[in-house]
Amino acid sequence: MRIGGVYSVKSGAEVIGSRYATQLAEIEKVIAEVNAVQSQTNDPDSLSYAFDRGFQRLGWQSKVRIQCDYTTDYYTPDYSVRSTAQAAHREMEFVNNRLGVEVQFGKYASAVYDICAKMIIFHKAGLIDAGIQILALQELADTIHPDTLSFEQIAWDLEHRGISNIDIPVLVLGIRA
Repeated sequence: MRIGGVYSVKSGAEVIGSRYATQLAEIEKVIAEVNAVQSQTNDPDSLSYAFDRGFQRLGWQSKVRIQCDYTTDYYTPDYSVRSTAQAAHREMEFVNNRLGVEVQFGKYASAVYDICAKMIIFHKAGLIDAGIQILALQELADTIHPDTLSFEQIAWDLEHRGISNIDIPVLVLGIRA
């Protein structure tokens, strides 16, 4: 795979390029190596597995979790709790030196959540200071599944959403075959 698109949120390109140059080089290496291990069909599970192996081989922490203790404080008085989620958590795919990475070959809502909520939650928990979101460019997304989120979609949304005071530096990378 190759990087074919770069979108920066809150100076993500500059921050990551200067503070996380080593990690960025490793990410670029993993992206470049995915071709050698991916399936012929661009199956999302095979692609995700290839990224998992690449990051793990380089010693990145994977599946970093934050435990969720859901509150019942916001239920209405006439609602009685029957059960609560057991072992609920939020998970960052990869972390190295306070840089979080999410790889997304799924549907739209996941990547928006990754950038606009999950990365901020992990920052607030003191686990990351910046993030990278890896997505398929539209031409690759079309070969994975018709509903696959593309780099172009998330860049458009983020551009039109604007920056919030709680956002952290994020670099969105669009990849292609």
